[in-house]
Amino acid sequence: MSDFALLLTHDVDRPYKTYQSLFYATRERPAYHLRTLLSRENPYWQFEDIVELERELGVRSSFYFLDEPSLLRTGSLTDLLDPANWIEHFGRYDITSDELVDLVQDLDAGGWEVGMHGSFRSCEDIDRLDTEKRELESILGHEILGGRQHHLKLGDSTWEFHREIGLTYDASPGSSTDVGFQHGYQPFRPFDDEFVVFPLTLMEVALPDPGVSFDAAWAECERLLVEAEANDAVMTVLWHPRYFNEDEFPGYRRLYRQLVEWALERGAWVGPVADYYRAFLEVAEPTHGNVVTTE
Repeated sequence: MSDFALLLTHDVDRPYKTYQSLFYATRERPAYHLRTLLSRENPYWQFEDIVELERELGVRSSFYFLDEPSLLRTGSLTDLLDPANWIEHFGRYDITSDELVDLVQDLDAGGWEVGMHGSFRSCEDIDRLDTEKRELESILGHEILGGRQHHLKLGDSTWEFHREIGLTYDASPGSSTDVGFQHGYQPFRPFDDEFVVFPLTLMEVALPDPGVSFDAAWAECERLLVEAEANDAVMTVLWHPRYFNEDEFPGYRRLYRQLVEWALERGAWVGPVADYYRAFLEVAEPTHGNVVTTE
């Protein structure tokens, strides 16, 4: 087995296509996007397809669920006047709805990791982070290990808050515009204890559009995989569920499959962040000896 790892993650930002239909209709294929607005079908609900694809490949992944509070309930006057906050408000979903509860529990039962996707303003609000963690854990019936902040948004004290509420990892540091190992090849411990940070190597939206030039997108993925293998790196990738919809995002599903297959063929460890943490980075009980690492 190779010493490098490929960690698979999915941020569940928008499981339902709503206002996006009107936005995209002004840019391209208006008939299609308006039809998705009126149809009962939901093109962003790709969870069954992702599970089927990953099960076929023999892997599992991490799903990070967002619990964005209503802006009308928590927003200050300044927040209410910020258009960016209204985008978050109109796109929010209810994680306690029957459909989302069933999804979360089914993923968990199937061996996929369920973690939290800290809401837009939670990075500077420990009470909000704690509420979101407890809500998700009440649905799961057990504790979670970690997650990633929405929009990769970190404050000066976010990791301290994560640690204080009982999370053991964060997977937020990264970029939606650049790819690569800007934070090094390995997870790191900011407090020299059990809390671990997993930098994000690759977000799908930062790649060349595979629907326009698949070869260019794959070349970038392969370059990162080769670099990861050469440096025994832990490479973390993010594919939002909506990008598995081939009608709107052609090429991304194929690219994801090829990425995973390449790593598996070379003997990489491939799976969810929590499983990697438990297998290689979890601090052992004092009676069981030293910390296990991959170094």
